[in-house]
Amino acid sequence: MSPYDVGRTPATACRADQRFSYCLYVPTCGEAADRRILVAVHGTERGNQAMRDLFSDLAETLNLIILAPLFPCGIDEPYDRDNYKYIEYRGIRFDEVLLSMIDEVAARYGVDAQRFSLFGFSGGAHFVHRFYYLHPQRLSALSVCAPGSPTLLDSQKPWWVGVADMEARFGRSLDPPALRAVPVHLAVGDADTDTWEITHKPGGAHWMDGANATGATRVERLKTLEASLSAAGVQTRMDILPGVRHQRDALAQSAIAFFTQTLGASC
Repeated sequence: MSPYDVGRTPATACRADQRFSYCLYVPTCGEAADRRILVAVHGTERGNQAMRDLFSDLAETLNLIILAPLFPCGIDEPYDRDNYKYIEYRGIRFDEVLLSMIDEVAARYGVDAQRFSLFGFSGGAHFVHRFYYLHPQRLSALSVCAPGSPTLLDSQKPWWVGVADMEARFGRSLDPPALRAVPVHLAVGDADTDTWEITHKPGGAHWMDGANATGATRVERLKTLEASLSAAGVQTRMDILPGVRHQRDALAQSAIAFFTQTLGASC
């Protein structure tokens, strides 16, 4: 194996769809056969390499391969920035793209990726909690940090506000026992109160009835998501960070503490 395959790896095109790519951090310690995968999903700014680097120390401590996908803006529509956040966009299933990346990395490094851990910040948090609803059987642990527009486990409301038509849309039905088997971390800064980016308006791409019903700010909306998950019996840990605004690095540190406790050391 090349030195380029260990530590911080170069960007690699996804073989299943080369419009998308990923980079890795592959630890230098521990047994290769014992490695697990943690996926770290970028926000709207698309800083996937910086996201990968935030978890590099954790990778060495827990013998994790960090996989940081890149879902570029402008796929099909030049000014689109939200494509991956709602799982499906113009025929692209971003959950399936990520699972293809997982399969590639698992085969390349000889790891068991039947289950992996998942982190998302902001727009990435949109994606990861919706991925969790569709594929809880694949997850060991989940960290959802500061999503702007959460989907609730509400079987009376359609996607994306709720999950009433999830099976019709995606061919995946809710699996409540599998959801309850995944430890879920939720985090937001208590000063994350800007609303300009998360207030849906009639005529907007993601406008629907109930789009703003979970609260005005990310803090309020995450509390509403936590209540929805807890009511369904999901194990949740909620961190509201004092003095923190919409800051990726601070929230990632909260997630790292959660993963350290939940996954346990391997190296």
